[in-house]
Amino acid sequence: MSTDAEEIKARLKKLNARATQAKMDLHDLSEDLPTNWEKIPEVAQRCHEAHALLVAARKEAATL
Repeated sequence: MSTDAEEIKARLKKLNARATQAKMDLHDLSEDLPTNWEKIPEVAQRCHEAHALLVAARKEAATL
């Protein structure tokens, strides 16, 4: 496996872990509602950004 492929794989793994954690944070927040309802925009934005980065990285990896 080339160094570039290893770097891409490691980056995807890291982004996937970040997106999964963000999803779980959003899920946990939703289960605790109405407690911490004011954190919805912040947690949702983090989740959105994490998944957007993951999707973009997957598209980039697919073109290589």
